[in-house]
Amino acid sequence: MLRKQIFTIALCIGFSAAFSQEVCRPQTMDEMLQLIEQNNKDLKAGASQTEAFKWQARTENNLPDPEVTYSHQWGNKEGMGFTGELIASQSFNFPTLYAQRNKLNESRFRSFDAQYATSRQQILLQAQQACLDLIYLNQLQALLDERLANAEALSRFYASQLEKGSANVIETNKIDLELLNARNEVRQNEAARQAKLEELTALNGGIPVAFADTVYRSAWEYPSDFEAFKIEALASLPEMQALQSEQAAASRSVTVSKQQWLPNLTLGYRMNPSSGGERYNGVLVGISIPLFSNRGKVKQAKAERFYAETKVQSFTDTETAALRQVWVQAGKLKVSADEYASVLQKQNNIALLNKAIQAGQISMIEYFVNVTTFYQSMQNYLQLQNEYQKAMAQLYRFRL
Repeated sequence: MLRKQIFTIALCIGFSAAFSQEVCRPQTMDEMLQLIEQNNKDLKAGASQTEAFKWQARTENNLPDPEVTYSHQWGNKEGMGFTGELIASQSFNFPTLYAQRNKLNESRFRSFDAQYATSRQQILLQAQQACLDLIYLNQLQALLDERLANAEALSRFYASQLEKGSANVIETNKIDLELLNARNEVRQNEAARQAKLEELTALNGGIPVAFADTVYRSAWEYPSDFEAFKIEALASLPEMQALQSEQAAASRSVTVSKQQWLPNLTLGYRMNPSSGGERYNGVLVGISIPLFSNRGKVKQAKAERFYAETKVQSFTDTETAALRQVWVQAGKLKVSADEYASVLQKQNNIALLNKAIQAGQISMIEYFVNVTTFYQSMQNYLQLQNEYQKAMAQLYRFRL
């Protein structure tokens, strides 16, 4: 029995560890976005809300409830007996109005779906930007680790030289300050990495994630023709699709409002029993002319249609300006990053500088000027790459 319990506990621990490794294993950016789309609580709530909106729109086209009434009347003199009246009726709008409302609901459904797609895109773009920042921070971590390793090696070398009398305290202190600065930057970068991982964890519904990518794997290509790119982007943006669906719904609402002037109808059955066993059966037919209930609704619908059309035009102008701004920024970032990459390919002389200073071929000042310039240039390059990738992600967010 004891062996069985031990085996069960070990099995549970094994499953738990396997599950933990599966959840926390390093993810690529595409895998991360898929996870967040599955686990994000705002997206789950948005999907449920979209379904609720659709059901609400459907209920607006339901028939009114059927009505059944019965009245019983007695005479005020003996022998008169009683008489009664039973009425079962159903009211409904003019039949063509239901067809127009169904078409109106189709436009509304497309608008609801596009609104959900907009929320989804915003959340996935936030996650994508966080992943791109993590790639930059992971790259920077490798660079800072290299800088720290060089500083530690030089610190050990100058400490031994100080004991031998071949180096002075001023030089040793400079190296120690470099070591301190390198350690501090490593700590700050690690804190920034943890903050981004926490952001991704929150977007992933509180489920911990890991992300160790150091390479930008996106297939974005900088669009040289802005006008062609703008047409594709505007047509594909869910915000635009939502506004266009609202415009179509507003136009359909004008038709529905006009048809609401058609009369409402009532059909039913009527029976009049009496104490003598006599009974009258008949058909009930009614008509209701909306002289007052629909007053002003056509004008309201036309005003809403104009508002929807204006919103589409306004969004087109605003989004075109925003796209152009990001497009210009991305172009300048690309040029700068390419220039840095071209120069830095020939400038990685840290190992040579370390050998030169240890051999006494260059002064401490020359060493620090060269090392500081190189590492600062590398950090500038990594940051330019990161900003370019995030600008491209913003441009191509409609593909999420």
